[in-house]
Amino acid sequence: MSNLNEILEYNQQFVQNKEYESYMTDKFPGKKMAIVTCMDTRLVELLPRAMNLRNGDAKIIKNAGAVISQPFGSVMRSVLVAIYELKAEEVFIVGHTGCGMAALDSNRVISSMRERGISEDTLSTLENSGIKLQKWLHGFSNEKEGIIGTVNIVKKHPLLPAGIPVHGLLIDSATGALELVIDGYEQ
Repeated sequence: MSNLNEILEYNQQFVQNKEYESYMTDKFPGKKMAIVTCMDTRLVELLPRAMNLRNGDAKIIKNAGAVISQPFGSVMRSVLVAIYELKAEEVFIVGHTGCGMAALDSNRVISSMRERGISEDTLSTLENSGIKLQKWLHGFSNEKEGIIGTVNIVKKHPLLPAGIPVHGLLIDSATGALELVIDGYEQ
């Protein structure tokens, strides 16, 4: 059975049995927080449990490395929407140990693209259009560097309202232990 069919079959039972009822909440984060974290599979359940979060407590925005690389990209837009429209009052940037974006090898990624059928013409067209794939696919040297860089982008954003604390945390992807990297209350 394919993943899609398995999901749809399960979902039908989930809805029929009204299992969704225990997850009902509204769109506003109960703890008034927005979290930018990594898409790593180890964090799906670990991060909310380690931070004592239940469904509806926080807006959780996930992407590779918990990185905001574009100040006017979709991740930062999500943070601003969480603040201005959904009443979030704090931002947490939560990176994790063993992150795949630490020392990401952009050459290896580009080589994999070629192996999976992306043509040299496509790669050349992107480069000639000003998209520097080496830079775009670059990660960070270590997890704390990634957290600090993203916290700084958020804190210095011209559309971030004054008084919004921006915290940086590192979660151990095995134990869930949290290490404070930047205390947004002290900034």
